[in-house]
Amino acid sequence: MATVAVTDATFDAEVKNSSVPVVVDFWAEWCGPCKQIGPALEELSAEYGDAVKIAKVDVDSNPNSAAAMGVRGIPALFVFKDGAPVANLAGARPKAALKSWIDESI
Repeated sequence: MATVAVTDATFDAEVKNSSVPVVVDFWAEWCGPCKQIGPALEELSAEYGDAVKIAKVDVDSNPNSAAAMGVRGIPALFVFKDGAPVANLAGARPKAALKSWIDESI
């Protein structure tokens, strides 16, 4: 499964109402560290397939979702299970560290 672009309008449907765990990446086009982890998240999305959804929220276009989650810096990652956030991580990490964090959180 490829990463899914999520907006303020689709956040509840794509994230909170998902039947599988969701990793939400709050990012922006101008953010260097966000661009660093983007390819790793795409690869992880393919590796997890339908077991985990990886969603990306552009904070510039969708400020309400970021504000609701208390995002103050990006990249900010959250894992949602059963509609609620169960883990969060701030800043860029290598792919292996992201995978380990996701595995521990789901």
